[in-house]
Amino acid sequence: MSVFDPYISEIIKYIEQLREKGLQVKQINCPVSPDQLLAGLPIKVGPGAGSGVILRSDTFIELGSPEAGSSAFMLWTDDTSLIRDCRITLIGPDTPESEGASLPFGQVLIIGGTRLDVSDHSKLEGIQHVSDQIEGYMIKSVPQRTWSRVSREAADKGFNFEMLGKALIYIYKSAVPKIEAMEVIFVTSSKEDLEPLDKIGEQVREISYNITKETWKAKGYDIECFSAYDCESCPDSAACSEIKEMINVRKKKKTSKRKAEKG
Repeated sequence: MSVFDPYISEIIKYIEQLREKGLQVKQINCPVSPDQLLAGLPIKVGPGAGSGVILRSDTFIELGSPEAGSSAFMLWTDDTSLIRDCRITLIGPDTPESEGASLPFGQVLIIGGTRLDVSDHSKLEGIQHVSDQIEGYMIKSVPQRTWSRVSREAADKGFNFEMLGKALIYIYKSAVPKIEAMEVIFVTSSKEDLEPLDKIGEQVREISYNITKETWKAKGYDIECFSAYDCESCPDSAACSEIKEMINVRKKKKTSKRKAEKG
């Protein structure tokens, strides 16, 4: 059992509550094979597929700006029965019908694999920051939120949340062979609808932080890192790298000193 399992149940309840509220809940079941996920997609997916920069003048839609609201997080389990593999759920308007809009954005990635454990956590956390791996999609900001843009060119090709979900599942399954199932949830209905989701996210992020902290300790780094995300996307990565380098230098000096004393 994973520490995240209770929160997967909370997310299922959350979706049902929005359905009962009268919101349209669109669910798409996609092919489970990574290769089939990309079949027919009009956008490129993979390292270098995107330019990495989408100017405001080239933006078709903005998602999760500070004003509109955002909540994004990832959780995993070793109980694949809790996940509908390759299901994409959208609550709220899709991109083609929202030209020029700035929508609230909720994104939840639920990942399953019978062999997944805490040693995989950091890598799973880091992959969600797709950087330049999706054509026409740019993430502007990462820590605890996902603020992103979709380009006009991608929109002209039909970019929608089904494509984004397929791309994310493909990227994850290609990067981590242990993944046996993955589900993606998007919420764009309102900032108010994101509030209960973000409460779940806060608890998930706290667990993620503790896992990351313990992982660092196991590697010999007793550092208080307040980012639950991967080092590359962390705004304090430069300072953190300097600290790690200092620790490594000290360890090498201690090792050399011990060897000299023994010799």
